[in-house]
Amino acid sequence: MNDEFKGKSGKVKVMYVRDEDAGQKPNPRTGKGGRPAARQEDNRRSGPRSARNEEGGRSSAGGRGTPARDARNADRGRSFGRRDDRDDNRSFGDSPWRTVSRPPVADDSQVDDEASNKPVIDPEQIRRQRQEETRVYGENACQALFASRPESIVRAWFVQSVTPRFRETLRWLAANRKAYHVVEDAELTKASGTEHHGGVCFIIKKRMGMEVSEWLKKADTKDCVLALEDVSNPHNLGGIMRSCAHFGVKGLLVNDASLLESGAAVRTAEGGAEHVQAISGESFASGLEAFRKAGYTIVTTSSHEGTPLAKAELPAKMVLVLGQEREGLSDSAFQQGDISLSIGGTGNVESLNVSVATGILLAEWWRQNA
Repeated sequence: MNDEFKGKSGKVKVMYVRDEDAGQKPNPRTGKGGRPAARQEDNRRSGPRSARNEEGGRSSAGGRGTPARDARNADRGRSFGRRDDRDDNRSFGDSPWRTVSRPPVADDSQVDDEASNKPVIDPEQIRRQRQEETRVYGENACQALFASRPESIVRAWFVQSVTPRFRETLRWLAANRKAYHVVEDAELTKASGTEHHGGVCFIIKKRMGMEVSEWLKKADTKDCVLALEDVSNPHNLGGIMRSCAHFGVKGLLVNDASLLESGAAVRTAEGGAEHVQAISGESFASGLEAFRKAGYTIVTTSSHEGTPLAKAELPAKMVLVLGQEREGLSDSAFQQGDISLSIGGTGNVESLNVSVATGILLAEWWRQNA
């Protein structure tokens, strides 16, 4: 039997194995053991009955025995009846089982082949990967993403009820060796980070913002670009992207392109996020200036002053600038405008939600220029 035992921890491992030579000598405690041939030689039944009687086993007359037999019984009593002092000091070397130990590895670098073949995980690489990835959830959002850029999908989760509507996606994921899981609702909530996952969640590679110069190279003669200053609420961004997709606005100038890739924004856009492209410049102001030099009209909005939308003539190539609800546009951004627009109403509220105002303004641009 193999007397070597390998442990993954490198510590001494102890086991008991059968000694190959144990059968050659009897156990002093039990009197058993030894070579089988020796037992056969000692078997008194193997010889003639007369020989047994001569050894003093039992007389033919039925006597109780001889001095030789008494001596053997005395020896047998020491073997079976009690332990003498020598037995107390007996080592395990007399046992048919012996201890085998494996010395610890002297050098920590000397590990077994299995451990040495394991890839080393770089924490910095994991951090970079997480920065480059984001979660997208919602049935319409994930369907649109798969139709637009399936290669960006890293991993996917589905609940059983939506899988019939994602058959093509599942086939593609399997064919391209992309990991996907069919899970219970609770596990999908954990994976997506929200209860409003819609039964599906993708981990995807983020899209980077396109430079203004690149956008201008491929711009059409009719092009409306939306510029959002400090608008960061994901639900507002999702509603804006949905309106942009509906009215044919393809470019969004933003401070941070990753905001358009957040799970809540993409889900609220209901697939509209796949029809818009984030545009970035060195700064928000420099981006507006680059569009002006390229022949775009900069249009700003105000709830208190400006030309009423119903009376305004909107140019075919323009950049529509909107700001956050609380502060509106900054003074620097407002001063860059060539035209200022206002949306008329009852005046019962100070202003419209930025996503609602965007939809109204883009609908008018579409009516005049589509």
